[in-house]
Amino acid sequence: MNTIEQLATFRVVPVVVLEELAFAAPLADALLTGGLGCAEVTLRTPASLEVITAMAEHGDVIVGAGTVLTVDQVEQAIDAGAKFLVSPGFDQEVIEYALSRGVPFVPGVATASEVLAARRLGLQHLKFFPAIPAGGVPLINALHGPFPTVRFMPTGGITLSTIDAFLSHPAVFAVGGSWMVPQECLAAGDFDRVRQLTRDTIAHIETLVS
Repeated sequence: MNTIEQLATFRVVPVVVLEELAFAAPLADALLTGGLGCAEVTLRTPASLEVITAMAEHGDVIVGAGTVLTVDQVEQAIDAGAKFLVSPGFDQEVIEYALSRGVPFVPGVATASEVLAARRLGLQHLKFFPAIPAGGVPLINALHGPFPTVRFMPTGGITLSTIDAFLSHPAVFAVGGSWMVPQECLAAGDFDRVRQLTRDTIAHIETLVS
């Protein structure tokens, strides 16, 4: 099973913005004991690369890098231990470099033209961003018609109360979001809360497939 297929089995990918390196291991523990073995650590803080390394060293968490914008960031994230890369937009040079390094890249798209460009590079798994502002499920429906083999990971504005319509769509392989890892919890080191939010999310998803 490749990395993207593993993310698809989890159905949700926590989008993490972590300032404190010391919180990386407790966060990995909280996600795992909550029932989720993956995370997208965004490259938005000075500690982000070290956080990726610390979480990847945990061993049981599939850690990727998010907000990947440049070739240099691709190289740095891979060297830090990222197993997949996510970007809010589409940059052919960045994508091609990532693919040359053999690491799955999930670029952000919100238009048919961007989906076409991604398909030309051989990509079938794309981030739909920003999901809610861009049009939500109706836009995924519109894109699914001409691109039936493409699968999306909607991210941006999605919450536990709104994931059902996305996860039930055949074109969605996973949903990204921060409701399991809210900034106030990460800043305060409240990993009991993260664990409970993760458990609530997993329980909710199980009701969708039962």
